[in-house]
Amino acid sequence: MSSPDFCAALLDQAGRFAASARGVDPASRVPSCPDWDVAELVVHVGRAYRWAGDLVGRTVTDPTQMADTAAFTPPDGLDARLDWLLEAADQLVAAVRRVGSDTPVWNFTGRESPVAAFWPRRMTHDTVVHRVDLALAVNGSFDVDPELAADTISEFLDLVTAPGAAAARPDLAAEMRGTGQIIHLHATDSPSLGEAGEWVITRGPEAVTWGHGHTKGDVAARAKVTDLMRMLFNRTNPGDPTIEVFGDAELLGHWCRNVTF
Repeated sequence: MSSPDFCAALLDQAGRFAASARGVDPASRVPSCPDWDVAELVVHVGRAYRWAGDLVGRTVTDPTQMADTAAFTPPDGLDARLDWLLEAADQLVAAVRRVGSDTPVWNFTGRESPVAAFWPRRMTHDTVVHRVDLALAVNGSFDVDPELAADTISEFLDLVTAPGAAAARPDLAAEMRGTGQIIHLHATDSPSLGEAGEWVITRGPEAVTWGHGHTKGDVAARAKVTDLMRMLFNRTNPGDPTIEVFGDAELLGHWCRNVTF
């Protein structure tokens, strides 16, 4: 997906998140984020949009110039907070379109030549996952386009294997590494995904790598892409009956329990 597609996807996902949150009890607990209720989840998402929009709008390339997320104060009341969240999504997209998707803007991956296009993709996938959290909090339904769910998985693997992740979270890097074990994920529900619906994660002793493809691994998980996505983000576990696991289930369980951000 190109940067303009992710701008549109972000607005769509933000709208779906807000629509699902309208009229619910803001004190409803979020079981997948046990320290939060729905009101706090809404603030978290809205602040993330505003923080990213500020980075892009000011074309920040020096991380010491980042704003503190606490500086973005939400209004009172759930409806007002949801309006504030949607406004923030609009502002982020407008900033990307104004400065240009290829304009240098800092991000936390530690990779060379970071650009503004990173942020609509990052916020789109962050919203997809938090839509799952919201559904769990209110016993609601969740659906997402298979191609977008697949890219949510790919972006997650990009992030956890990035140099910035290892620098910021040495504990995460240590948990991820292994002795060459292979984890294979296979989405079953959309033939149109093709190779983009399969992921091969290799746990090397020095680094973890991943790519798309089909191979025999130490463990394989087969499920609809949305269920694989929920599993990787700890919104369900490998024992979920919707997920078929072949091989070393403990290896998969260890990865899902420990590889988080």
